[in-house]
Amino acid sequence: MYLTVAETAEYLSIPEEQVRALILEKKIRALFDGEQYLVNKDQFTTHFEQLEKYKEWINDYLKEPIPEDPDVKDED
Repeated sequence: MYLTVAETAEYLSIPEEQVRALILEKKIRALFDGEQYLVNKDQFTTHFEQLEKYKEWINDYLKEPIPEDPDVKDED
């Protein structure tokens, strides 16, 4: 499914100018049909899956308890 620049900006929650800049920098693949750029929506699927995976890793890391240090000695 192809999206226009405006639809891509809404989908990614970023300004249209930033989408155009990313297209011109070739960070987002797009087709120019003579009038406008068209962006394939499927290219973002992997990106969003990776973001979710990284969020899970970070949450798991933050939930892990701090291990007790064996070198800590009781002063008493």
